Amino acid sequence: MVTNSKLAEEIRQTRPFRNAAVEATLGILRTATQIRRAFAQVVAPSGITPAQYNVLRILRGAGVTGIPTLVVRDRLLEEAPGITRLLDKLEVAGLVRRERATPDRRQVMCFITPKGLALLKKLDPVIGTVEERCGLALSVSELRVMIDLLDRVREGIQRSGKTEKRGKGPLVRKSAGA
Repeated sequence: MVTNSKLAEEIRQTRPFRNAAVEATLGILRTATQIRRAFAQVVAPSGITPAQYNVLRILRGAGVTGIPTLVVRDRLLEEAPGITRLLDKLEVAGLVRRERATPDRRQVMCFITPKGLALLKKLDPVIGTVEERCGLALSVSELRVMIDLLDRVREGIQRSGKTEKRGKGPLVRKSAGA
């Protein structure tokens, strides 16, 4: 399969991709990296990472009732190696607060602080600009198609049973004779 794709040019791929699925997967990864970099450049001057920004948005959406730590972890766009460490840094910065839940003291509830809300209010317009810039090359109908296709890709990965469950390690399929 010969390809003259922009991706092949960008990564200076001299041999053809093994198949269209490989090319599409690499295209998604390359695009995600560029989007991640654009977000990082916008939030970095505020002293936070994109993952910390994501936590703040999740907590803002939770409202005054807050949400448990593990729910924050499950809602993150990208897995964080340590949700506790991520929250520790935000708490030290005064952007979030945590408290033990009652009656289940094992559960820790997370809340955004007024300082965290103020930071998001400051970042919202610049993040909005980055989000819009990411979609400029496509029409609204093309964006809708892309959203639907990406939904299907994620569903296919989840259905395949080959994804890693959080905290469980990779799933290994047993052979028919096992």
